[in-house]
Amino acid sequence: MEALKACYADDSDSESASSNPTLDHSEGFTQLPPPPVSLLSPPKSLGSQDFLQTGQTSRFRSFPHVDGNYALHVYIPIYIPSPSKKELAAFLKKVSSHEPSLHAVDVDLPLNILCKNKEKLDQDLLGRKFHISLGRTVPIRVHQIDSMVSMLRQKLQTQKRYWIDFSKWEVFVNDERTRTFLSLEVTQGGLREITKQIEAVNGVYKLHNLPEFYKDPRPHISLAWALGDIGHSLKRVVEEVIKTSAVENSVRKCAFTCKFKGLSGEQFGS
Repeated sequence: MEALKACYADDSDSESASSNPTLDHSEGFTQLPPPPVSLLSPPKSLGSQDFLQTGQTSRFRSFPHVDGNYALHVYIPIYIPSPSKKELAAFLKKVSSHEPSLHAVDVDLPLNILCKNKEKLDQDLLGRKFHISLGRTVPIRVHQIDSMVSMLRQKLQTQKRYWIDFSKWEVFVNDERTRTFLSLEVTQGGLREITKQIEAVNGVYKLHNLPEFYKDPRPHISLAWALGDIGHSLKRVVEEVIKTSAVENSVRKCAFTCKFKGLSGEQFGS
């Protein structure tokens, strides 16, 4: 696995599912944009299988593996600031106590077990790199890599730094309804800038005959997941915890804020 040569930022600035995922008020949760690339990166011996295995967990791919293809993902790396971790940990602990099927993203440990060890929770979950997807995770051929990197750099290199507010807990379900995610969504600060970046990435994808992102994107990071479609029950749990939790005020206003400093693109081999 190698990183695609793409990181874009303006250093001169000192400051710094369905195909249309819209909120379904009747169902109470929304369809999910592409999951983290770690869920899609194929092992060397994947062959014709259409799923990945990690421990006891089956992970389904969004597209079939083809020899010679590379999975490309363009995203904004996100790190949770230390002052916000205590409130987030308290919220996750309460949610996981009501929904034991939740697992920590990219850790594959039950969230309720992880929450019993504060140091491990801070390091393995809250201390990891999260991401906001700016495009679908797509298969590309070797000959497309250079042109995509060049065009993405041209489109995105002038983006100045800005603040991103994660202000809303949301429940998402993937297109295949095989996974449910507990996420923090960007609904105000940074939304306009992220939307413009998604439009820029869409333009590059379109020129390469690749599928564009969702029409109405919902920028977010995911902290926990569960197998299957438990959107209804998890949504109820989240709403109840928000109402009764001691961290209610921080959840309703803004869970945390971070600064956009650049983009990343990763390309995973076949």
